[in-house]
Amino acid sequence: MREPYRDPALPVGARVEDLLGRMSLDEKIAQLGCVWSTALVEDGAFSRAKAGALIPHGTGHVTRIAGQTGLRPRECAAFANEIQRYLVEETRLGIPAIVHEESTGGFSARDATQFPQAIGLAATFDPARVEQMGAVIREQMRAVGARQTLAPVLDVTRDPRWGRVEETYGEDPYLVSRLGVAYVRGVQGGDLSRGVAATGKHFLGYGFSEGGLNHAPAHLGARELREVVARPFEAAIREAGLASVMNAYNELDGLPCGGSAEILDGLLRGELGFDGIVVSDYFTTLLLIAFHKVAADPGDAARVALEAGLDVELPKRDCYGDALRAQVESGAVGVALVDRSVRRMLRIKLELGLFEAPAVDAEAAPRVFQTASQRALALDLARRSLVLLKNEGPLLPLDPGLSRLAVIGPSADDPRLLQGDYHYPAHQEIVYAQRRGAQERDILPRADEAAFSPGPFFPPTVTPLAGILAAVSPGTRVAAARGCELTGDDRSGFAEAEATARDAEVAVVLVGGRSGLTRDCTTGELRDAASLALTGVQQALVEAVVATGTPTVVVLVNGRPLAIPWIAERVPAILEAWLPGQEGGTALAEVLFGVVSPSGRLPISLPRAEGQVPVYYGHKSGAGRSQMYGDYTDLPVKPLFPFGHGLSYTRFGYADLRVDPERAPQGAPLEIGVSVTNKGPRAGEEVVQLYVRDEVASVTRPVKQLVGFARLPLDAGETRRVVFELDPSQLAFFDAHMRFVVEPGAFEVAVGASSEDVRCTARFETFGKTRELRTADLAPTRVRIT
Repeated sequence: MREPYRDPALPVGARVEDLLGRMSLDEKIAQLGCVWSTALVEDGAFSRAKAGALIPHGTGHVTRIAGQTGLRPRECAAFANEIQRYLVEETRLGIPAIVHEESTGGFSARDATQFPQAIGLAATFDPARVEQMGAVIREQMRAVGARQTLAPVLDVTRDPRWGRVEETYGEDPYLVSRLGVAYVRGVQGGDLSRGVAATGKHFLGYGFSEGGLNHAPAHLGARELREVVARPFEAAIREAGLASVMNAYNELDGLPCGGSAEILDGLLRGELGFDGIVVSDYFTTLLLIAFHKVAADPGDAARVALEAGLDVELPKRDCYGDALRAQVESGAVGVALVDRSVRRMLRIKLELGLFEAPAVDAEAAPRVFQTASQRALALDLARRSLVLLKNEGPLLPLDPGLSRLAVIGPSADDPRLLQGDYHYPAHQEIVYAQRRGAQERDILPRADEAAFSPGPFFPPTVTPLAGILAAVSPGTRVAAARGCELTGDDRSGFAEAEATARDAEVAVVLVGGRSGLTRDCTTGELRDAASLALTGVQQALVEAVVATGTPTVVVLVNGRPLAIPWIAERVPAILEAWLPGQEGGTALAEVLFGVVSPSGRLPISLPRAEGQVPVYYGHKSGAGRSQMYGDYTDLPVKPLFPFGHGLSYTRFGYADLRVDPERAPQGAPLEIGVSVTNKGPRAGEEVVQLYVRDEVASVTRPVKQLVGFARLPLDAGETRRVVFELDPSQLAFFDAHMRFVVEPGAFEVAVGASSEDVRCTARFETFGKTRELRTADLAPTRVRIT
């Protein structure tokens, strides 16, 4: 008769307790750790000898088979199967492992679909398609045996100096929440046994770092922490059943997030209701010693982290191994504390169905990679991510039949520059990049053996130049010139670029940055910047092209929101392309030549200069200006381009804004309707945005806050009505006594095309007593389109 923990007919809780009761201390501790996948490789294959030395009692996780090697899907799945077979057949209790991977903008794996980076996904304002992307990630990861992804990034951020802004969904907690919920639903699916566990990160305040510096402290009050920064995590937990959370590297008021029970147990599990598993961001436990200095040694760090509620140490056992065992044996850490985290690990493995199906069909794995439908979705998201910042004349769209076109700049024909720091192969550079001196090292271990050796390997990618060449008429002569590099002061290519521009009817100049984690990158994790200007001599290149007198379009291919005041003033047309992934070149060409109308919107405000930072639309009443005169002495206080901004090739009119009822008792739902008409000559999509302002409150409130949005496709001349069903919980805040309340009073409603481009306003009032809510009562705004 088999053991109860192997019986899928029994409740998960009963199976967990049966298995836990059978485990030795070594077997328990093994479940709280991880092993590098490449550490199990010898002579170009899985090594049982290495496994016997490294994971004799099992392991909780295996770190990134796909993301750390050059294995293709079939081989990736086969290697995962070998690991699982060893664990099931050769360890005493036969507990399978969770293979985790990355997938911020698509599964970070060879041959996987590379969608736009997260900041580009945010610019789509399209949760439905983000959920579809999550489903693709789920399908591809499951095919190779990976069952947990270290995504999505749910950090709200308002400082573009921080290199990881590109991995986020921007500055607004409502937008981040809606996209985060959509991503988690897509990745996890309706049943985790057929899904992939999503990991919300980074808990908490990581995007509010001091000086925009990675890992630096975050200075946040209790209200902002809950109303802004924690809000997307709670939405993903309550609405989508988020399975896992990863701690942030930073501290909050002296408490390192990876070593604070107040943050991980009190706030995350207590207030937000999280009941899943908390995994460490890589090397968190060691940073408690070397960085935060709240632990003296690995054993002390293990105690601090485990007491805080950090269940699993990633990417390998630095502290949750022999050091933790010694702490337990000495009595410094109780077995009950170990059991608490082991229960959580066993539970998620059972919920994922790993005990019933630890292996996958390796031969079938390639069938779900780079399919036509996946590439079509990548193209659709890339199109919707492009933001038309400016279009005087209008210069755009260009005529595909023009006779001469210049394509200039370092970002014009390089597939690498369409990738974000967690795209594959950009992320693989931390494994395969050449060492560049005594201070350089591989950030992650590597396996230089046969198929395991990492890239670079690119998915099928269309560069901007290739997209343009495919879009223009056969008679159009396209001349290309690089002009300069992304960094450095070499202007030797300017003369060729200027000559190319002079000989053209229009010049398209593509500039930006290189996203990644190595020293030659200009944005991405570990790559914070004090300046928000274009790097190197790229702005000088733009100036040189503009000086030729040829009408110029500037395309920004960059993950960092840049301050581009000169370009905004002098260049007639500007497109923000972000990091659009493998279909970016096609999407860009389609927008440039009017095949589709641009419909992306800024998920984060673009500043005029670094000195404005942070600049964001939802600042508090009384903020956002210098008293008494308003502006700085040398600059306006308003951003260069505001949150929600984005132009189209058509015009949209707003009319007939109505609030029903205009006066309502506390707790009553409200309907806010507006009619939107396409007044231009062609079809397009508008992103209708709903903002609310509390006119008088007991604590200071934002001047406006996004509480709803809708993507609205309209044919030329068509009118449709958008009705927002506003749940009153969206008006709630933490009062002076830290109660989550909705107060009666007057509210202004603003509907428009951006946080600044307000087309209609109205008011409503609520009456009755102040209502105290739970944050669990928060409900998103529903939208009807008629």
